[in-house]
Amino acid sequence: MDLNKLASKASKMYQANPKVEAVLLGGSVSRNWHDSYSDIELFIFWKEPPTEEDRKKPITKLAGNIIDFHPYEEEEWSESFITEGIKLEISNFLTQTIAEIIEDVIVFFNPDVYKQCIAAAVYDGAALSGKSLIQDLKEKVHSYPDELSIAMIKEYMFLSNSWTNRLLHRKDWLMLYKVMTDVQTHLMGMLSGLNKQYVHHPAFKWQRQTLELMTIVPENIYSRLASVFLDNPTDSLKELEKIVQEVYQLIQREYPQIDISPVIDKSLFLRPEQDGRA
Repeated sequence: MDLNKLASKASKMYQANPKVEAVLLGGSVSRNWHDSYSDIELFIFWKEPPTEEDRKKPITKLAGNIIDFHPYEEEEWSESFITEGIKLEISNFLTQTIAEIIEDVIVFFNPDVYKQCIAAAVYDGAALSGKSLIQDLKEKVHSYPDELSIAMIKEYMFLSNSWTNRLLHRKDWLMLYKVMTDVQTHLMGMLSGLNKQYVHHPAFKWQRQTLELMTIVPENIYSRLASVFLDNPTDSLKELEKIVQEVYQLIQREYPQIDISPVIDKSLFLRPEQDGRA
C-alpha cells in the first residue's frame, strides 16, 4: 500500500468540507521514516469547531472502521480508523489554536513536548491542502530560537538521584530500568535542545532516526544508548553514566552561560552502599 497515495485520498475527503482550511501529513510518512508497521497521521486545520458529523463524514466516504473517537480535550478533537487495511490517526485543531501553540513555542520558548510535537509536525509535515497557510506556519517554525534551546536543556538537565547501584545489587529490575529509561528520556530532551531540533514524539519514538539528524552528540550515541538496554546491567550503568557526563560537557561547550555544576554532582547516580546496608 502506498501510504502517501492513501493520505492524499483521505485529504480530499476532508477538503470537501468548507470549514477545513488545511490538511497536513505528519508523522513517519512525512519524514520518509515509515515502514510496514506505520500508520498515517493527518492534521486537519478547521476555521470553526467541527461537528461530530463533520468528523465522521470523511470516514464514511473512505469506508473506514472507527477505532477511537474522542471528544474535544486539550485543544484537540481526535479519532482513528482503519481503511484499506491501514490505520489513520486524525488530529483536528482550530487553525487559531495551531498558531497559538507555535507562538508559545517560538516566542515564549515553551519546552512542553506536546507543543513541540505540533511545531515539529508543521516543520516536517507535507501540505496536502491549504499550502499557503501551512507555508506561513512553516516560516514561523523555520528558525529554532537560542532561548528555546536553553529552555529545553534546563527542562531536562536534572536527572534522577535514585540509588541505582543499590537497585542493581538488589536485582530490582523494574525500577532499575525505569530509572535508566528516565535518564535516556532526559538525554534526548537535552540533545534536542542542543541541536535545535523540535521533539518529534512525546516519548522520543524513532530514536535512531532522530539522533541521526543531530550533529552535536557524543560519538556513536545511538549504538551506545541501545546497548544500555541490551548489555549486562552493570556495564550498562557505567556506559550510561559516561554518556551523561559527555552530554554535560557538550552543554558546557555550547552554552557556557548555563550553570550545570549543581546537576553534574547530582547526576552521579551510581551510589555506593552506606554502612554495609543495602
